[in-house]
Amino acid sequence: MENAALLVAIIENAIDGIITINERGIIESINPAACKLFNYIPEEVIGKNVSILMPPPDKEQHDEYLHRYQQTGHAHIIGVGRDVVGLKKNGAMFPFRLGISEVQFLGRKIYAGFIHDISHQREAEERLREYAVHLEDLVAERTQDLKATVEALQMAKEEVSFSLEKEIELGLLKSRFVSIASHEFRTPLTSVQLSVSLIEKYAEAFNSPNIIKHVHKIKGAVGNLTSILNDFLSLEKLESGKQEATFHDFDLVGFSETIAEEMQMLAKQNQNIIYQHTGTKSTIRLDQNLLKNCIVNLVNNAIKYSGENSFIGFTTEINERECIITVSDNGIGIPEADQKHLFEAFFRAHNTGTIPGTGLGLNIVARYTNLMNGKIDFKSEVNQGTLFTITFPMP
Repeated sequence: MENAALLVAIIENAIDGIITINERGIIESINPAACKLFNYIPEEVIGKNVSILMPPPDKEQHDEYLHRYQQTGHAHIIGVGRDVVGLKKNGAMFPFRLGISEVQFLGRKIYAGFIHDISHQREAEERLREYAVHLEDLVAERTQDLKATVEALQMAKEEVSFSLEKEIELGLLKSRFVSIASHEFRTPLTSVQLSVSLIEKYAEAFNSPNIIKHVHKIKGAVGNLTSILNDFLSLEKLESGKQEATFHDFDLVGFSETIAEEMQMLAKQNQNIIYQHTGTKSTIRLDQNLLKNCIVNLVNNAIKYSGENSFIGFTTEINERECIITVSDNGIGIPEADQKHLFEAFFRAHNTGTIPGTGLGLNIVARYTNLMNGKIDFKSEVNQGTLFTITFPMP
């Protein structure tokens, strides 16, 4: 009795629905969970065919399924279990997992059906399927966008490549032109310079101030043109990456004295270049050609932008940590508004007036200094002069 009561209690309180039918498919019992699932009370279904709980086509074919099993023993659902659809009292349908067991009881067969509602599972699966479809659509949309972006990037790449090729061609053309022009102009300029020197020599006998005056003008013009060509040729080498620093040891003092003497020949009337060296050491490891270009450029600027009867300072110093080279003048100076642009290519301060120049010199000096691992700095005031300082670290 206790076991029977326990079994009844378990059935009545089971979470899943439990329905029993006889061999003819008539419902004999239904637990509260099954009643809740189908929205029936026990009296409405007990004694009726279980097909009342089924939608078509299972409703019409259930008795045939049961008869076939009883005749052949071939289970379609009994002992197998599968997902089916149930029909509620109000006509609504819901999915559930059905498991049927055959029970021998008091000499007859009873079929017990165990019903597990899978509505929430199916809803979750449907949401997952909808999400998957949405995700597929989103991926397809993003893929299309990505494809369009890739195509646009490819087109942009082709345009950039075409532009780059044109830019490279123009760059090479410009480099060849600058190089050829520089060399081609040098030959006639050298001839002019030689001819002027000869004229100056032959004119000495005439002792004519006018001849000497015009010869000096020609020499100055040739010198300016040569300087311009040198600047453009230097810039072309820097832009094309052909210019590299070649380091070797040399005597800085003798090197600087020679430059000072050469530049004194170009100085204005009563302009004096004063060279001084500080320190017991005189050997430095740098690129002589690049360094000479830097110093000549700075001294030449000091000559151009200073008046007659003036001094140009040129100093070198070697200590344990660094080599310091300075060039100073008391000329027109650099306006404060222009100082931030001073080392830009083709830039000239606004107070240079008609003084000739390309605006390339200081840009080249800065880049040559950088090639030799040095740094350049300056101080300047209008009408008070300018001081340039180049510093190189000692190895």
